[in-house]
Amino acid sequence: MLEEATLAPTKKWPVQGQWTYKDYLQLPNDGKRYEIIHGVLYVANAPSFAHQFAVGEIFAELRHFVKAQQLGQVLVAPFEVHLSEKTRPVQPDVLFVQSEKWPTTQEVKKFEGIPDLIVEVLSPSSVRTDRVIKFHAYEDACVPEYWIANPTLQAVEVYSFSDGEYKLLGEFYGDDEIQSAVLEGLTIVTSTLFPPSGETTRTGLKPRI
Repeated sequence: MLEEATLAPTKKWPVQGQWTYKDYLQLPNDGKRYEIIHGVLYVANAPSFAHQFAVGEIFAELRHFVKAQQLGQVLVAPFEVHLSEKTRPVQPDVLFVQSEKWPTTQEVKKFEGIPDLIVEVLSPSSVRTDRVIKFHAYEDACVPEYWIANPTLQAVEVYSFSDGEYKLLGEFYGDDEIQSAVLEGLTIVTSTLFPPSGETTRTGLKPRI
């Protein structure tokens, strides 16, 4: 759901690659979902039904497991995650943070640190973003586990961080049970995460300017 953003020239904005969180805070409150990755500003368009269906089901499955085991917090976008000085905020579709990492303050408006598990749901326009741009951003930040959910193929790829890079832990389809290295004991039947019709998403995120 991510593509480069193009802002109206109402003021002088940074060039792509030089965006900071301070610049982000100056963006118009237009209801769009903005992210900065390695200094590049991206924007998300409205997601499709299939995308939101998958996000909702993944969130429900992870939250049920995590809550039952009292492991931490599971959240969905929009919610700010600050991975590093040049990659903040990102707003993953779904994320899990262990209890010991979660802030103790009562009102948490953003998470500064590395989530334990991140999930992105592909859209036709976000394939390069989720598979390349975000993949490397999460890998550079050493996020322990990254899932890529594909509504078109009704599949989920699970990548585990090891020896400085992501390695494919498994690719799951149909009646396959998705398994996680971070959430041991978790099992999800892949097909239950997607609409029965196999409808796909049509919208995504892009750099602006």
